[in-house]
This record gives sequence, structure tokens and C-alpha cells, in this order.
Amino acid sequence: MDDPRLTPARPDLAARYLEGKVKAARFADGTTFEVIAPLAPLRDAPRTDAMLQTEALQGERVTVYDRPGDGWAWGQLESDGYVGWLPDTMLAPVGPAPTHKVAALRTFVFPGPSIKLPPRAALTLGTTLAIARIEDNFAITHDDGYLPVQHLAPLAHLEPDFVAVAERFLGTPYLWGGKSSLGIDCSGLVQVSLMAGGIRAPRDSDMQEASLGTDVPLSHIAQLKRGDLVFWKGHVAIARDATTLVHANAHHMATAIESTHAAIARIAAAGSPVRRIKRL
Repeated sequence: MDDPRLTPARPDLAARYLEGKVKAARFADGTTFEVIAPLAPLRDAPRTDAMLQTEALQGERVTVYDRPGDGWAWGQLESDGYVGWLPDTMLAPVGPAPTHKVAALRTFVFPGPSIKLPPRAALTLGTTLAIARIEDNFAITHDDGYLPVQHLAPLAHLEPDFVAVAERFLGTPYLWGGKSSLGIDCSGLVQVSLMAGGIRAPRDSDMQEASLGTDVPLSHIAQLKRGDLVFWKGHVAIARDATTLVHANAHHMATAIESTHAAIARIAAAGSPVRRIKRL
């Protein structure tokens, strides 16, 4: 059965590319939109109290299949294929192609060429932007937003050590479905960090377990290498070295560095032993 998290199909409506593969009352081609909010929540139902599945960053593309006019849009993220409901006001027709991305953990968008002006938005690591020009220490967007040039990198820039990217999130509050420095979960931390290094990663830990890297025998748990991914049921951590992990977790309610031995013992005591190690 197709994973509903990645399959834009409902009994009443499905994506055109699924015609002949799924049953639906009708099929739609979809229209591509761009996320214009700094962070757009993608929920499992068109309600503000529905579960947060993931977040879309400003600049992400979304193929929208349904806009019922109630303030919500149902579609599929281009970046990782996740399907859900987004606030309609956070979407707009696709603008100029992105040229740069936010390389700092967070940055501000100013309405003019001065850091003393009140910021009009805050953006997070990985946000993509179309920069029209660079003047002095500012990168200027097509809609006249001014960002510190030190906080951006060309779209093609790749971080050399994705674990170092994950470590920059230390202390970030844990948020189920989050993928920013305002709040992040375990698989969001893995996805954002890997993508900063140019490695596309699915959104959820079970998807990451199934698709990333190659297996390392569990008997080698004491010989972890930097960048190994350690999986439990519903959880993933990143090895910093043979003895420590970095992970966003609900025990600390934050992204934390923890002894590998202590983390394994603590999570096993809660009924979940390590079930897989993957090496990229």
C-alpha cells in the first residue's frame, strides 16, 4: 500500500499522476505554488489544531491539488514529497528561481539597508531566496528585503560536515514536526543537516531508516563513526564519534549531546532497543 504521507490521494481527489494506480472520484493536475511565510505548518487536516506533520520553509515549492476556499490548501511538497494541508495565505504563485540559501542558523530580513531598522521577518537555516543584487553588506531580494550577506550562501554551496550542522542546533526546543531552529524533532534535525550537505533525505525516521546509507551490524555499536545514524522505533540520532550522539529528543525537550551508552540504556529501559545503524 502506498504511504499516505507521500501519496496525494483521497477518496474524493488524487493527483493526476496517480490515475490508474489509486481509486478516487476525480484526478487533478495540480498547480505549483511557493511558500512565502518564513515557516508554513503542514498539517494532517485543514484545522489549526490538527497535528503538525512537518514544516515548509520560505521558498519551497508545493504542488497544490485542492483549494476549497476555507483558508487551506492540500498539496505535496517538492522537497521531500510530504502531503498535507497548508494555510492558503502562506502560498503564492511561483516567483523568481532561488539563487541563495540561508546558511546561518537564523537571520533577519530588513526593510532597508540598515540593521537598526525593525526586521520584517526572521528566516531559518536552509531557506531559499532569489537575490536580485548585492550591495555592500546586504543581499537584496526581488521584493526589496535586505539580508546580511554574511548569513547567506550560494544555492550550490554544500556544508562539508553535516554533523557540525546538527551540532549548531544544540539547545533548540524539541517540536514534533519541527524543522527549524525555533523547534525541531529528531528526523527534522537529520533531514535539515543532511540537506545542508547536499544529501536529500526523507522526512520521517522510518523513511530515513529504510532509504539512507548501508547497514552497520548492531554488534559494532561501540565502533560508531561520525555521521552514523542510530535508529530506534520512532527515533533517530546522529553519531558525533564512537561515544557521543547528537539528537533532538523529548527526554531533554531539546537538541542535546548525550553519551551513546547512556542514550541506548535510557531508551532501552523505556522499551525501545536500538534496531538499526546506517552509515552514509
